[in-house]
Amino acid sequence: MKLLLALVKSVSGRIDFFKVLVNGPHPELAAFSNAIRGDDDAMVWLFKHNFAWLAILSNACDGDEKAIDWVRNGLTPVNLRFALACQHDIDSLKWLYKNKLGVLLMLVREVEKFLKYQQKEYDWPYVIHFGGHHRAIMELEEWKKEKLKTEN
Repeated sequence: MKLLLALVKSVSGRIDFFKVLVNGPHPELAAFSNAIRGDDDAMVWLFKHNFAWLAILSNACDGDEKAIDWVRNGLTPVNLRFALACQHDIDSLKWLYKNKLGVLLMLVREVEKFLKYQQKEYDWPYVIHFGGHHRAIMELEEWKKEKLKTEN
């Protein structure tokens, strides 16, 4: 529970909680926090350290349809509900509430706040748009190739 609360605070931008996560037993939560906040290095770290599912979950929270499909087929219903709730899916928000997953609802709120801020910044007329997370996309492609090799 404490780790999830630290994750909520880290996603909200609190550096002190980010440091708690990065120096604790689960640094992948720090990377996930930064991945949600659009950090390419964090995405690459997740793929390289066998936490691809967190990188993909981050993309699903951001509304990436392919990532949502992967979460739907490859992770638990809680992960899917969390990702959909981050995209304002009312049924998923109700499901999290009904199942007493308040800490995930707190995390959803912080993700939504950040996504609104990110969209506002992106919509500013003087922002140069470079077209996405190229390094993270390359790492995802590498991960998929390795996964296919091990499955065959």
